[in-house]
Amino acid sequence: MTSAADDIATARRVLATEAEALGALAAGLGADFLRAVALLEGARGRVAVTGMGKSGHIARKIAATMASTGRTAFYIHPAEASHGDLGMVTGDDAVVALSNSGETPELGDILAYTRRFDIPLIGITARGGSTLAAAADVALVLPPIPEACPMGLAPTTSTTMMLALGDALAVTLLERKGFSAADFKVFHPGGQLGRRLLKVADLMHGADQLPLVAPDTPMAEVLLVMTAKSLGCAGVVAADGTLAGIVTDGDLRRHMRPDLLALSASDAMTRGPKTVGPNLLAAEALRIMNTKAITSLFVVGEDGRPVGALHVHDCLRAGVA
Repeated sequence: MTSAADDIATARRVLATEAEALGALAAGLGADFLRAVALLEGARGRVAVTGMGKSGHIARKIAATMASTGRTAFYIHPAEASHGDLGMVTGDDAVVALSNSGETPELGDILAYTRRFDIPLIGITARGGSTLAAAADVALVLPPIPEACPMGLAPTTSTTMMLALGDALAVTLLERKGFSAADFKVFHPGGQLGRRLLKVADLMHGADQLPLVAPDTPMAEVLLVMTAKSLGCAGVVAADGTLAGIVTDGDLRRHMRPDLLALSASDAMTRGPKTVGPNLLAAEALRIMNTKAITSLFVVGEDGRPVGALHVHDCLRAGVA
């Protein structure tokens, strides 16, 4: 039975071996990688990613990453491909095939299919002289780093390199395409990632819900507007429609005196309030509210006129944190 120290040493050895492999992989990138990127970018259709066993699991992840970053891709099981699923691959597509040995027999039919119909084929393998490397239009050969398991048999280092290489292809394509956070949100509407990419415009109260008053509005009327709109504040707009100030619950407390209701909005307002634009990420707007210790932000357009309002509760209800 091994000790705790032995277990930690084993784990560190595995991570060090795989880190060394990734360093060697990065250092070896060159013309073949660029050719692979060009083939994937130039394909008019989709990218079909395939592999068997552990390579198949990695292939699924690569396809999912490409699909979520703007390059339409899917996984095709090589054995199922031999029984009809080859029809999923068209002449407009490109194929990425993964096999550490490069001799996976189940890949035979899909390799032959790509050659027969002149479908671009990228092979990812550890053996440059393998069947896969020879058949591929571009062979991305992994550096000769041993597997991390003590017997050198369990796919560990090799699958880590395949996964990282797939990420490198996907991100390079993403940057070439100019894929933005807004594009990313389209493919990730759910979950925490989708919430992080929500914009102020997605959550704000619209123009018809805004508590707006003129500078000379009596305080009694300001209070009625604040109560009716339930945002805990009122925006004070100048004659040209721009936001001149804001009256908050805090302003009311600071001006609490017998003649409070005799004041006008401009007498009690905070001038030059903090505002945000509609295209700001909601997470950033929430950070501003937390930093400034405020609960609401008016949203203004490029002309300085209010187009919406965002309350901290709007962010919390949407799961923005």
